[in-house]
Amino acid sequence: MNSALKWKLIAGFLLVFIAGGVTGAFFATAMARHFLFFIPPHHPMAAAAMRDHLRVQLKLTPEQTAKISPIIDKAAAQLEEIRMDTGRRVHETFAEVRREISADLTDEQRAKLEEMRHRHQRWEHHMHGEPPGPPGPEPPPP
Repeated sequence: MNSALKWKLIAGFLLVFIAGGVTGAFFATAMARHFLFFIPPHHPMAAAAMRDHLRVQLKLTPEQTAKISPIIDKAAAQLEEIRMDTGRRVHETFAEVRREISADLTDEQRAKLEEMRHRHQRWEHHMHGEPPGPPGPEPPPP
């Protein structure tokens, strides 16, 4: 194998390697954004991010930042409450849909629907960093 061919092969492999890395980074970023949407925000972190954003963008003084901090904390707590209520309502809607659908399914299909619910429940626990509980009946709405 001559030297020119060897360098062309090395360059080709490097190009493929770099293209794979860029593609992987693109998909990882896209997936991270998708999954971060489902991760519940922790309202103290949201308040800190909101406070920092306003401080930087508006060039707030430390006194101004101290004055608006309670307002931001209150808003973050309200937003968290809204998010929790919305999550509860979504859960209740899906539970009602499963109950209504179950009436028209065979026993085998109902078992498969229940397994789908368990898989989703395990995925939610994994996404929220909670240890999965034992599979059981659907919890009653809060």
